[in-house]
Order: sequence, then C-alpha cells, then structure tokens
Amino acid sequence: MHNIHQPDVIFGFDPLWFAGALFVFTYAMILTERLNRAIVSLTMACLMILGGVLTQEAAFQGVDFNTLGLLTGMMIIVGITKDSGVFQYLAIWSAKRVNADPWGILVTLVLVTAVLSALLDNVTTVLLIAPVTLLITDALKVSAYPYLFAEIFASNIGGTATLIGDPPNIMIGSAVGLSFNDFLFNLAPLSLIVLPLTLIPIYFIWGRKLVADPQSRQQVMNYREADAITDSRLLKQSLFVLALVMAGFILGHDIGQQPATIAMFGAAVLLILINLPKDPSEQSKRVHKAFCEVEWITIFFFIGLFIVVYGVETTGLLEMLANQVLDLTGGDKATTAIAILWVSAVASAVVDNIPFVATMIPLIENMAVTFGGSEELGPLWWSLALGSCLGGNGSLVGASANLIVAGFAERAGQPIRFLPFMLMAFPLMLMSILVSSIYIYLRYF
Repeated sequence: MHNIHQPDVIFGFDPLWFAGALFVFTYAMILTERLNRAIVSLTMACLMILGGVLTQEAAFQGVDFNTLGLLTGMMIIVGITKDSGVFQYLAIWSAKRVNADPWGILVTLVLVTAVLSALLDNVTTVLLIAPVTLLITDALKVSAYPYLFAEIFASNIGGTATLIGDPPNIMIGSAVGLSFNDFLFNLAPLSLIVLPLTLIPIYFIWGRKLVADPQSRQQVMNYREADAITDSRLLKQSLFVLALVMAGFILGHDIGQQPATIAMFGAAVLLILINLPKDPSEQSKRVHKAFCEVEWITIFFFIGLFIVVYGVETTGLLEMLANQVLDLTGGDKATTAIAILWVSAVASAVVDNIPFVATMIPLIENMAVTFGGSEELGPLWWSLALGSCLGGNGSLVGASANLIVAGFAERAGQPIRFLPFMLMAFPLMLMSILVSSIYIYLRYF
C-alpha cells in the first residue's frame, strides 16, 4: 500500500515518522482519559490530513463505513425496542424462574447477558441489564458487585460469539468479508466452553456467600414481569424488525448484502412503523429521540481512529511491524496465531480493544504473502477476534461495556474500583485465553 509519490509532509518531516508520532500520541491521549476519546481521534485524524500524510479523499477511503452503519443501525433499533420494556421483562422473568435464589439469579442474569450480547451487542446489553440487576440485588439485600462483575465477563464472552456482538468482530468481519455464519461457526463453540468455566471461580469467590432472607426473596417473586411491558404494540413491531434483521445477518452472505445495509434497513423500517399514523411534529420528536439513542461519541471516535490508522498504514509502518512479528515467530502459522491471541488479549486489557484491532487488521493483512494468500489467514483472524474480545475482560478499560457497568455501579453507590477489579479479572481472563489457545491449536492446526 505504498504511495508511489509520498505526499509532502509539513515541515519536510518523513511521513513515516510524522504519522507514527501522531499515532503514538493518539494512544497516549486515549489512555490518560484527560480528553474525551472522540475529541482525541478527530483532532489527530485532522492533523494527519493537515500535516499532509493523507488527502481528504484518501482519508475517507480509510473509514470503514460498514462498521459505522452496522453500529448506528443496531443502536437505533435497540434504542427504540428498549422503550417497550422487553429487556426488563426478560431479566425479571429469569430471576423468578430460579425462585429468587441469589446464586441462581446470578447464573440466569449471566446467561441472559451472554445471549443478548451475542444478538444485539455487548454495550447495549449491559446498558439494559445493569439497572435491572441493581434493582433485584437491592430487593434481595445482597451486594451487586459479584453480579456486575459476572455480567461484564458474560457480555464480552457472549459478544465474542457473533459478528455483531463486539465492535472488534464487526471491524474484522467488515475488513475481511467474513459473514455472520463464519463467526457463529468458528467462535460460538468456544464461548459455550468459556462461559461455564468462568462461573466456577466466581462461585468459589462469591457464590457460596450469596444468601437472601425469605422476605427479600418474596419481594423479588412479587415483581410482575408483565408490568415491565409498557407498550405492547411497540414490542410486536420491534420483535418483528429484530427477527428480520437477524435473518438478514444469517442470510446476508447468500443474498450479497453487507451487515450495515441490513441494520440500517431494519432501523428505517422500525422508524416507519412507529411513525406511520403520526402528524409531522410528533414524527420529528420521535425521530429525534431515536437518533439520540445512537452513541455518537463512539461513532465519531471510530471515524477519527480509522483515519489515523489508515494514515500510519499508507506510510508502510505497519508492513514493517508485520515483518518484525513474522521474524519473531519464524513464519510458523500456528506460532503466529497463538502469539496474536496472547498479545491481543494482554493489549486489549491495557488499552481499549477497538484502536488495537484497528491497528492489527492491516498488520495481519500484510502477512498474506508469507502464508500463501489471504484465504490462508483464517486462524489468525479468529485469534485476533478471541484475544481482543476476551482480553477486554482483563481490566475496566478493556472494553466499552465494562466502563458502562462501572458507571451504573458508581451511581448506585457500589463503585467498581480499577485495581481490585483487575486483580480478580486479569487471572480469569488469562484462563479464558489459555482455553482459547488450546481451542485454536486443536481446531486449526
């Protein structure tokens, strides 16, 4: 991807060094959290263009609009759907299925979180499940911490299983052209193994101590899940559209449509359904509300980030790094795959997994020559997906979902602190990566 004529970079700096320095500075700024990450990535993206590394047209080529469209479409659909109360219904219903037994509730909430994370996406799922969890633990008079801790793990493990579950998967699928079914077939089996394995240590750390008195349990049993459904017409419309979108994802490869188109079309259909008989001013209000559900900070963070990484990529810096990695692993595919898995996991625990994956995608693409073509890179992509999604469990900043849960916990007066969380979470995360290493090795090599 070298430019035949490297652009003239500002002050006559070498574009490789200029782009590399901007990239490192972007990472450093995201890590310090002094400035909102969307502001950081947009500023740095503009500096890539103003500095002469990229032209504006080239910068837009670097933006993965499939990822952005898929995220935006799903955020709109879920934002509208949640007003029906269906997610609260699900959480209360599942708590009552186990007779409000505190450990049983933890297990059912973990299962609900994992399944929803695979079908919606993990950020949205924790936004919906965390408040209900706090409500239930409050009624049971038990600490919410073990529940929220387990839900963070469940959201990232569940999100690993599908194309739409976790932003890194969306980015990898989009860049490489992997379908919904590819992810389901290659990664879902591992999620099914890792989830129960993670519950075992959680049971020994907290599970045995979780007890609630009969009155508190009765209080939870008295919740009427039917009361959670506030709008049954909206519920039917939303479920209809969600079913359509899921079918679209599963068949997407066969009908030749990208996930972004399917998600955006689903969002458009749902907007039509909820606005049809309304007058223009009411429609404006509803559309405005639906668009407010989109996490624009995340979307603009992505846009800036794609441009920054693309700038670095055009200078050939990532190609050099790819060759370095191959030199270290001796060009052996199995060794390279396992190395990518472990490096991704540790890196994703330390920095947000999204910028890390954005950097790794072109790096792995540059390895195609060594391994005999891009169709030979399969195991490397699955290693990157597993490492970055499961590695997100290693610390509070590892995945966006973790920070959202921490935010809810803080507002409820049960804060999740960075270090205590990491001391428990990091070893658990390493256990899941060890299982993944065995899985990757046995399945692909």
